[in-house]
Amino acid sequence: MQTIKDFNDYELIDASLGMKYERWGKYYLLRPDPEALWDNGDLSIKYNGKIDAIYHRSNTGGGHWENLKKVPESWSINYKDLTFNIKQMGFKHTGLFPEQAVNWEFMSHKIKNADREISVLNLFAYTGGATVVCSKAGASVVHVDASRGMTDWAKENANSSGLSDRPIRYLVDDCIKFVKREIRRGHKYDAIIMDPPSYGRGSNGEVWNFSKDILELINLCMKILSDKPLFFQINSYTTGISPTVLENILRLKFKNYDGVCSSSEIGIPLSSCNLVLPCGIYGRWESND
Repeated sequence: MQTIKDFNDYELIDASLGMKYERWGKYYLLRPDPEALWDNGDLSIKYNGKIDAIYHRSNTGGGHWENLKKVPESWSINYKDLTFNIKQMGFKHTGLFPEQAVNWEFMSHKIKNADREISVLNLFAYTGGATVVCSKAGASVVHVDASRGMTDWAKENANSSGLSDRPIRYLVDDCIKFVKREIRRGHKYDAIIMDPPSYGRGSNGEVWNFSKDILELINLCMKILSDKPLFFQINSYTTGISPTVLENILRLKFKNYDGVCSSSEIGIPLSSCNLVLPCGIYGRWESND
């Protein structure tokens, strides 16, 4: 398992009984996590008086935030020389997945050490964590997501990180439809990143199902790779999918390319004990450059 490090503004303090207790900058949040099945005590009691906000699930789906102390509508945290804007979202999220720092380090290193300017396509790009990282490393980025609100948030993150003048193109679109158009237009990319949901809907109601649609999307993306690709990254939080599945797919797709395939589970260490919270998987191909 690959774990994050050097993320000073984020700390996973504890996790137990389906909940996790975290520090986001100076604010302490308690929210659900389905992977925390072990019993390390009731966190709402254990950290009583030290919690700024709790996310409560509803029996009918969704849930709501309860602010126990004053929490701003938005605040910023830093990861090295990058700045991300954090908000309390309706479905327990904060707009950032800090475990992805494992992948950010890889992407940044590959782009900075390339012998040319790299063009990156970021699909299902959400609030732009990978977009910001790749742009900061020197790449031009096309950012595609079906949600206008998430895309606007990604622009905020890029601006906060001092990247307003960088070549980033933001598109609110269905990812499969966009890639098909790029094939017709003959556009090519040196690096492709995708973070597809388990299920989702496109900007015009298109239905996405990871297990059914992932191969089609990868096959389409292979047609828009440049003659000298740098990397191809797939992230997933889909239950039941092993990182080896993603690696096997990429091994077959890139069997005629000069490079290496790898995969791993990613996680975040708890600062209060020697446990690690699993937080998704990745599969990637990277060139030998």
